Order: sequence, then C-alpha cells, then structure tokens
Amino acid sequence: MTSEELTKLTRFFQRTFENTSLAVKPRPRIADSAELYAGEEFLGIVTRIEDEGEVSYDLSMSILDFDLEED
Repeated sequence: MTSEELTKLTRFFQRTFENTSLAVKPRPRIADSAELYAGEEFLGIVTRIEDEGEVSYDLSMSILDFDLEED
C-alpha cells in the first residue's frame, strides 16, 4: 500500500471509531496489506483488494477468547 493509502485508512479508522490512537502501518515485505494498531496493540490486518479496476479494503481481526473476559 502507498503512504497515501495508509494515511487515508488511518484517518478513516480514527474518524469511524472516534479514536485517535488508531494507526495503519505498513507490513514488512508485504505490499498488498497493512497492520491496524491501537497505540502499540496490534488489532488486525487491512488488505487491499483490486477487482476490475475498483479498490476496496478488508479488515481481518481475530478476537481471542480470553480478551472477552471482563476484569
């Protein structure tokens, strides 16, 4: 992904989830996807999908069972 895409995606996630700590960062050696973080915590993978000239993005986020436990 380009740095412009990373910036646009970061702004989208920050605005959508009202959280300025969200950031989309490039992945080493993988150009078609990036990583979503909340501060230093990894949240998921954002993949760029291009089909017949149209671009979309897919967020894949795994939630572990112990993350659902309340304190």
